[in-house]
Parts: sequence; structure tokens; C-alpha cells
Amino acid sequence: QVQLVESGGGLVQAGGSLKLSCVVSGRSPSTYSIGWFRQSPGKDREFVGGINSRGAQTYNTDLVKGRFTISRDNAENTVYLQMNSLEPEDTAVYVCAAGFRVSYVSRASSYADWGQGTQVTVSS
Repeated sequence: QVQLVESGGGLVQAGGSLKLSCVVSGRSPSTYSIGWFRQSPGKDREFVGGINSRGAQTYNTDLVKGRFTISRDNAENTVYLQMNSLEPEDTAVYVCAAGFRVSYVSRASSYADWGQGTQVTVSS
């Protein structure tokens, strides 16, 4: 069974940075892709970005606007989401998800296993 645990969220002022972590257990890192999604009250879940087992990244460019970077450390079974120049609109619960043989990185339905999420709050 695959388990995902996010950490690194918190309260930050606008313009600040946070680095989220997603630790994956129960599966070899060479077999899965990781997607980051976020959800805030009253809004649909949004795809933030994803990274496949080989390290290739895909971003929701309209949302990220060059501010976020995803990386992975397969030795540590961890995927990171580095977020810079944060804006109040980035306030949300950020969730990572694992998928196997993912064809459509941005689709939530591509991912079988989900973490609980970590809250990110950006104050103005």
C-alpha cells in the first residue's frame, strides 16, 4: 500500500517562500509519478505541477507563473514543491498524489493514492 505524507506548510507573508515535502512509502520511486494539487474553500481542486519517475516536470503555467519548482530525491522517496514569491491567492491545502504509468499528469484521475495535505496560508 502506498502512503504519502506532506509537510512544510504554514503561514507566510506575501512574497515569501515555502518548501513542501511529500514522502512516499510502499513503492519504489522508479515506478511512480507525483502530482501536486491544491484546493481552497469555494474553489475546484487545481493541478499545480507534477514530476515523473525520470524527473521530467510539468506545471500549470498559468498558476505557477515560474514561481514554483518540483524536484525529487529518489534515495529519500521524497518529492519537493519549492514555492517562491507567494501570493495570498496561493492560500490552499496542498496535496500530493502518486500515480503509475501516468499519461495525463494534470488529471486528478491519473493518481491512485493521495496524501492528507498541508495547509499553506499567505498573508497580505
